Parts: sequence; structure tokens; C-alpha cells
Amino acid sequence: MVLIPATRVDRPVFHLVLIKPTHYGDDGYPIRWFRAAIPSNTLACLNSLAEDARQRQVLGPGIEIRLHTFDETNRRVDPRRIIRAIRRAGGRALVGMVGVQSNQFPRAMDLARPFRAAGLPVCIGGFHVSGCIAMLPAAPPEMVEARALGISFFAGEAEGGRLDAVLRDAWNGALQPIYNYMNDLPTIEAEPLPILPRRHIRRIAHSFSSFDLGRGCPYQCSFCTIINVQGRKSRFRTPDDLERAIRANYAQGIRRFFITDDNFARNRNWEALFDRMIRLRRQDGIRLNLMIQVDTLCHRIPNFIEKAAQAGVRRVFIGLENINPDNLIGAKKHQNKITDYRVMLQKWREHGMITYAGYITGFPSDTKQSILRDIEIIKRELPLDLLELFYLTPLPGSEDHLNLWRDHTWMDPDLNKYDLSHRVTHHPRMADREWEETYRAAWESFYSYDHIRTILRRAAANPNGRPRTIVIALVWFKLAVLFEGVHPLESGAFRRRARRERRPELPRESRLSFYPRRAAEIAGKARDYWRVWRRMQAILKEVLNAPDRATYTDLSIQPPADDEFDRLDLYQLTSGGTAALARKRRDDRLRAKVG
Repeated sequence: MVLIPATRVDRPVFHLVLIKPTHYGDDGYPIRWFRAAIPSNTLACLNSLAEDARQRQVLGPGIEIRLHTFDETNRRVDPRRIIRAIRRAGGRALVGMVGVQSNQFPRAMDLARPFRAAGLPVCIGGFHVSGCIAMLPAAPPEMVEARALGISFFAGEAEGGRLDAVLRDAWNGALQPIYNYMNDLPTIEAEPLPILPRRHIRRIAHSFSSFDLGRGCPYQCSFCTIINVQGRKSRFRTPDDLERAIRANYAQGIRRFFITDDNFARNRNWEALFDRMIRLRRQDGIRLNLMIQVDTLCHRIPNFIEKAAQAGVRRVFIGLENINPDNLIGAKKHQNKITDYRVMLQKWREHGMITYAGYITGFPSDTKQSILRDIEIIKRELPLDLLELFYLTPLPGSEDHLNLWRDHTWMDPDLNKYDLSHRVTHHPRMADREWEETYRAAWESFYSYDHIRTILRRAAANPNGRPRTIVIALVWFKLAVLFEGVHPLESGAFRRRARRERRPELPRESRLSFYPRRAAEIAGKARDYWRVWRRMQAILKEVLNAPDRATYTDLSIQPPADDEFDRLDLYQLTSGGTAALARKRRDDRLRAKVG
């Protein structure tokens, strides 16, 4: 449904259309769901900044700004309908493609073309534009093509009055080719907070909303774009900002939040922020359910995990990335210490957290055998609930991409594949097909029914565990990979397709082929989903009713032992592991001498 009213008014009108594009699936249709998995925090940021600009009348008194927001992961975007509605209502307009990542750039361009053909100004912002401008000496072909169509670019962040300038230029018909703020990242303290109307949040599974409390990261990981787009100098919001965001969302009935900071543990205000959340929960009765992202060293920060639990954190994503230190060092992820992994995960587990971890396959020294061996080590020795697997991907805006670009190394020209779940480069030790088979085999191994049973047994044995909640997440992940063919992070509930929306490079299906096939697909998936759900519920029932439920233990959840470093494969099966263990023992001896 298009929200742009068709009623023409006497006073001047400016339409600001903000679209968060999705990207295409392997079948060529946009990936869109009845309920998407996660909200777009960038869309929330731009929505709030635009609302603030409207209230301040940045275009002048008497000029009405009409704001229209679309998240294409859970809502169909039809440029033709939007164009007709704008023309019926009258006035001027700007179409903004917001938060566009590399894999979403082709879809953003396909959405932008009809707007440009209709004479409407279009501006594209997000990590792809910002990353390319920050790292490449020349514009890549897709940006050259966009410029030829008259599309403008916005690089950087829109706080600090930057959006105001774009709106004024668009109103005056003088939109600039590029707005480049990459060397002038703004403070975010006291800026409008990321908030989406409830009509957007109800399209997200479990009614999750999001906000950020900090931007930037001090680390130097070579595969990361954040350090080159948001900078290595961290910027923060205040506890007062946090409280305003929570209260504004809570007034809409929203209490589940994903705090999108890439690493909340490096936010210097973390304790004051947690304390404010704790106060809101205890004194004001505001029930919070939070998910945060942290690094593998957060457990060393005194009281961090304890206060996270008190604040309402229930899920935590950890950038584990790999268990081979040689791979981590090669990617400049020096902060990850595999000798801390078990203690860190066990501490989160003690406080009832559901732990997610990112894991990258395809580092230069990887082989099929080493990757599958390492997955088995993780299953056996680390108390991890959910593993998110990725291909090592040279994302535009990262150091890895720049190095390959400089060396003229082949990278897949189809940006739609740069979603971390498609192979876009060749591997030095694995053939293309072997790497792809290994990636799929790693998913299947971790989410085998036997290992799902083990994960649930660990949760059921934990007095603070939540096996019923974990099983829902496990079902979600297994269905996304097994039947939808997408990464769980971009999955959702009930895939939606429109016959006319197929990627232009692919032929449009006829009604006689599309609709019968679609009906059969829906029926088949419903049957398969039900089969998986029943089996998972049977496993859960078995686990909950097991006579040894409370006394169950395995290697991953056993308390640390003096000899575990000498007997665990995590430290003994790779040269990097034995070297990491030697460094730990050397550091322990030095600390003992100093002590």
C-alpha cells in the first residue's frame, strides 16, 4: 500500500520518499517476507532525522514535507504507483535509497531507473557508496552508470544538519552530484534517535526495533567496512538519549530491541547506559528484551556481563570469526584470543544468554578438511548456541577489497552476490565448487539434528537456560538455510514474490508457469516446515523430560580444568592454536612475576 495521499492541496508540498532496498535471491526475485528478521536501523535514523527536519520547517514556513518510508525486505515497493501518487498529490519530491549495501546496489539501481525516467531526483546513500568513496581512487563502474542517469550520492552520515542541506537542494532543484562527508563524521550525541513507526515494526518478526548507541570501531580487521565508513574513532549517544529512545518506542508497545553498535563492549559509556536500562526496568517497570554485539574480550571487563543481564540483554552476537589464530592474525583481528573463547562463552551461558557467533570460511590457509574439522571442534568444545557462517568476502569499503582491486585479482562483477553467503572470489587452496560444497556442509554439520539435541541439552541443564526460546531460533536458522536458500540474517516468515519484479537480466515468467509453480512451492514448503518443526519439538520434549536433564554435562560446559589446554583440540590441532597457547602461558608467567 502506498502511503502518499492523492489529495492535492493549495500549499507547497515536498515528498520525501525513503526506501531501504532489498536484494535479489538466486531465483531473480527480490528477497521479501511477510515478516522480516531484522529492522533497518538506517531507515530508522533517516526517518527520525526527516521528522525532525519537518518539525523545524527546514524548507521554510508553509512548505509541507510529506514523509514516506519503505523497507523492501517486508513490503513491496512499486515505483510506478509511487510516481502516480506523487503526480496526483502535486509538489516536488526526492527519492532516497538509504542504507544501500553492496549486495543491494543492483536492486537500488533497478528501483531508481523509473524514478529518474519520470524526472524525479534520486539520491543513493549507504555503505557501498561510502565505502567506495572512502577506499577507491576512482568510482567503480556501477557508480559511473548511476551518475550517467543523474543519480546523486550521499557518503557519510546525515546527522549534524547534513540531511537539511540535501532537502533544501532537492526543493530548489539543485541537488548536487555528491554529498561527501566521509572526512567529517558528526557527533551523534543529542541527535534525533532512530525510531520507526509501529506500522514498520509489526512487519518484523517478534516486533523487534533497533537503535544505535555508538558508531565506529577501534580495531583494524581487514575484511571489515565499518572502520572505513564509520571511522575508527568511536562516537556515542548519552544515557538520556537512550532513555528517550526506549520511552518513545515503549509508548508504541515496543520493548524488544537490537542495539546495532558493532561492538557495544567498546562503548566507553557502557556502564552508564546499562545502569539507565536497569533503572528503567526496576523503577519504571519497563520490560526490555535486548540483543547486543560484542567482541571476544568483553568478559574481561569487570561487571560487563553481569550488568548486561540485569539490563535485559537476552541475546548476544560475538565476532568469533575463526578458531585458527593464523587466520585471525592474517585478517588483522589481533584482539581475538582463542584461549579466552571457552571462558567467555561459559560466562555468558551462566547468565542465561543465547549466544550467536559469526564464523568466516575461506581464509587463505583453509581447506575443506580444516574447515569441517574446526566446525567439529566448535560443536564439541565451545558452548555456542547459534553459528552464523559466512564466506570471506572482499566487501567494497574494506582493506581486503582494496588489495584485490589494486592487484587486479578477479572478483565477481555481480554485486548482488556480495551478501557474505555467496562466493565472489577464487580460493588459493580450494576449487570454487569445493569451497561452495564446504560452506554448505559446515551449515549442515552444525545444524544437524544430533547437534541441535546437544545444544538443547546444554540449555536444559543450565538453571538460567532457555531451551524453548533457543529451539525457535534453531528452527529459524535451519529452515532459512535448508529450504529458503538464504542466510538466516536475511530470512523471514513466508517469502513473497511478485511475477513482474524479477531481475531485468532474467526472463519474466509467464502466468502459466509462475503461479502453478509458486503454489506448489508454498505447499511443499509448508509440508517441509511442519516436518522440521515436529521433529524439533520432539527433540525438545525428549530433552526436557530426560531423567538426567539437570546433571547433563559435556566437554564444552565443564568447568575449566588445569589440564584442558593440553588435551583440547582447540589448542592442539593447529600450529596457530599451539602458538596461542604458548603466548598465553608466557603472559601468565609474566603476570605472576609482576604480581
